[in-house]
Amino acid sequence: MDVPATATTDLPATPGRGGGTWGGRTQEQRRAERRERLITAALDIWLEHGWAAVTMRGVCARAGLNDRYFYEHFADRDDLLGAVWDEVGFQVLGELSAVVADNLAHPALGILHLAIARAVELQSEGPARILFGDHSGSRVLEQRRTALLTESTDMLIATARPYLRPGVDESDLRMGVLMSIGGFIELLTAWRAGIIEADAARIVDHVSHAADLLGAEYLALP
Repeated sequence: MDVPATATTDLPATPGRGGGTWGGRTQEQRRAERRERLITAALDIWLEHGWAAVTMRGVCARAGLNDRYFYEHFADRDDLLGAVWDEVGFQVLGELSAVVADNLAHPALGILHLAIARAVELQSEGPARILFGDHSGSRVLEQRRTALLTESTDMLIATARPYLRPGVDESDLRMGVLMSIGGFIELLTAWRAGIIEADAARIVDHVSHAADLLGAEYLALP
């Protein structure tokens, strides 16, 4: 059964404001709020029960919205799953970019260690957990996971470029970075699933050591 939209029903138009404002909010503001409520509801269900538990009816019930508002923003469940992934992925890449930007005075490997520690921290404590799980069976999420790997590789190479040794073969570098980030993602996925028994500090130390080996091959270290 659809959940009535009474909890979020727009208030009557405020007199004298052109008929386009309800409760002090414009139509576009209300649309944006509804979309955010749907995404938040989907993310909560995903974190609690996994992506396969995210359904149109369940999300609408959690958000307190009628299903017509779902289709106001999303074509289907895959469209919603992609939107949730994109929002979380954008936040995570933003967090890691901020770590780099705030620590440019540090040596290159020091910056990388800080970024690794933040990545582990993020997937331990917040919505970034959805990025490190089993997405088999969802074409849209498998595509997003591949895109995340590519974007992360591009970001790390761009960050490392000022520190590279002269004459580095960027094709070799890309292959090395791609393998390293892919391995990092698989390690975190296994850790989240309980396959790897270690605390966060040990994960960070292990990945940082692997990063040092990669850095020694390509970076102009002092």
